Amino acid sequence: MRIALYQPEIAQNVGTILRMCACLGVSVDIIEPCGFPFNSPKFKRSAMDYLNHVEIQRHNSWEEFYAQKTGRLVLLTPHTDNIYYDYKFESTDVLILGQESCGVPQSVMEKSDALLKIPMKEGMRSLNVAMAGAMVLSEGLRQTC
Repeated sequence: MRIALYQPEIAQNVGTILRMCACLGVSVDIIEPCGFPFNSPKFKRSAMDYLNHVEIQRHNSWEEFYAQKTGRLVLLTPHTDNIYYDYKFESTDVLILGQESCGVPQSVMEKSDALLKIPMKEGMRSLNVAMAGAMVLSEGLRQTC
């Protein structure tokens, strides 16, 4: 299983996700452009010393990433009725996390093999992207390991 970050905007979120993936042995795809430089102090501080323990593959664009994909693309989005814990994960799935401010464009949604959401209390907008990724990745690993 992998996590793909679509044009991430917040260095601290990416650092948190990379630390989680390092601890769980999950590889990460970063789809450029990022909203911060990879050598920024905020990014380095949030990733701590875990960067050497996680496999990171950077892609210059969505098209480049899509051409190299290896498993089903599973997008986390509030724009679906499919709840993540009802989904049958496969060990080769790639969980896509969108931009913090606006998710992903329609073209990315259309190329995704599955759209999943985390059910939330009425009136709540969203969870932090790192928290959402952790919840769904945990269920995916529970099912496949």
